[in-house]
Amino acid sequence: MILSASGWRKVFAASGNEQDKSPEITETDRSIAVIAADVFFDYLSKKSGQQAPVIALGIDTRPTGPALADAMIHALIKKGAIIQYSAVTSAPEIMAFARKIDGFIYISASHNPIGHNGIKFGTNDGGVLSGSENAKLVEDFLNRLKDDNLVIEAVKKAYSCTTSELKSVYEIKESSKHNALYAYKNFINETITGTDNKEYQADFFGMLDTFIAENPIGVVCDFNGSSRYQSIDREFFKERKINFYSINEFEIAHEIIPEAENLVYVAAEMEKLHKEGHSEVVLGYMPDCDGDRGNIVYWDEKQNKACILKAQEVFSLSVLAELTYSIWQNSDQKDFKPAVAVNCPTSMRIEEIADSLGAKVFRAEVGEANVVNLARKKRSEGYTVRILGEGSNGGTITYPAAVRDPLNTIFALLKLLMMRENGLFEMWCNKSGNKYKPNFTLTDIIESLPKYTTTGVSEPRAVLKVKTTDHSKLKGAFQKVFEAEWKKKSSSLKKKYGITGWEAVITKGTEETRDVKDFSLSEKGGLKIIFKNKESKPIAFIWMRGSGTEPVFRIMCDAKGDNPQMEKALLEWETSLITKADK
Repeated sequence: MILSASGWRKVFAASGNEQDKSPEITETDRSIAVIAADVFFDYLSKKSGQQAPVIALGIDTRPTGPALADAMIHALIKKGAIIQYSAVTSAPEIMAFARKIDGFIYISASHNPIGHNGIKFGTNDGGVLSGSENAKLVEDFLNRLKDDNLVIEAVKKAYSCTTSELKSVYEIKESSKHNALYAYKNFINETITGTDNKEYQADFFGMLDTFIAENPIGVVCDFNGSSRYQSIDREFFKERKINFYSINEFEIAHEIIPEAENLVYVAAEMEKLHKEGHSEVVLGYMPDCDGDRGNIVYWDEKQNKACILKAQEVFSLSVLAELTYSIWQNSDQKDFKPAVAVNCPTSMRIEEIADSLGAKVFRAEVGEANVVNLARKKRSEGYTVRILGEGSNGGTITYPAAVRDPLNTIFALLKLLMMRENGLFEMWCNKSGNKYKPNFTLTDIIESLPKYTTTGVSEPRAVLKVKTTDHSKLKGAFQKVFEAEWKKKSSSLKKKYGITGWEAVITKGTEETRDVKDFSLSEKGGLKIIFKNKESKPIAFIWMRGSGTEPVFRIMCDAKGDNPQMEKALLEWETSLITKADK
């Protein structure tokens, strides 16, 4: 079982097959759920000072979710928790709900295959536990599992709860769900507008409504049977007079990860709708199973077809939108210091966008919790971090949210489109040197982004199987082969790509260390080699890190410009070097 801050995950289908759609789990896994619930209750009770903390419990739409939730409900009843079980709930929804209570347990394996499942824990700060806090739970969890007698007694105790106690939890399921939806809707208004001021919110949405009345907009969602189908999406778009279309509402119809290969279904639906005369359809999205991530398809009027945005492009557009919006909101503040927090493998195009807008970029290790905590740290230092996230997977987190949310992504793009006169796109053009035209479209905005060629996170070539389990040892060996190969290849790299030097960078948790001399110090964190030109400016990087949620080693390359040849060559070089080091 992988026990990262992003989620405790394994295959929970009783057969052990990760593609199994069966709802059955084993008695062993039922015991794991009981112990996990006990551990979190004790942690939360101590942290909150509450003997009977109020805990929100929710699941995504995976088949094993109800069985795991039932085991946890049994355990939490006997521990004395006040349980708000809302059944199928999206991740942003349960985290918004938990802000009003003591904490949450969310049963989900995010984008992993259907037979997987997992557990996310959080308090009432709107996000999952930090790496250091998660480590406390992991230590307690593993210690308890070492004692078979303790496990047996804990399970016996959990399943000694009465029928009436169980019934009391399940009977308020609908009201718990109602409360979760209400909290989420109120909170999404705050994240979209950047304020909890109701008058400001009303003015902002009034401006949006006026724009949409004059320029009808349609949005398509491929729910793919995810938790978002039972969230606020349909109602929220309808309230804004945005035409909403959807497919695959009830069934997980294809692979869960919202990458390019699975966005073809929403693209096909957009093209079908255009043929039927629905020319207002300009955006589409597909969430993953827990509904916290949704990558984007847009209508390209120049090509007259639906085009799939790459994850890094989705995040870049969100950063462009929310950075300019933050500047627009805070331009009269003397001590305003805009910044963006991202993960290590986010494309360097973010630095180009931020530099043009006078903002700083700070980088953390991969993992939503790392980026969220880095943003919190920078806010405590006086920075305004309106937008953050993991560009490598397109996940956009808009403050004050502490979790990704496809609605925030969609409305970031709508901000760019609706704010016309002295608006956000005009500000970007003036500051970046792009030519502005008043009748711009989303295609024009996308074309104005800095050009980079970046490996997609779900591409087969971005995932390596390695034999070395000690990643410090592997990266130390990689350093030796890299430095030896650099001496041989430096002249050809200079001639082909203008690469004249390099710098090693590591990220561990919220800390980034530059110009590292010992690659092994990155341990299980991220290791990046930044390649520079003769002006010592970064023009590409290669990156590596063992996954915290899957048993694989992830790699990628980011190259400046429309330069697939350079990206391919550097990634192949990285692959060969890691393969040598692994021997």
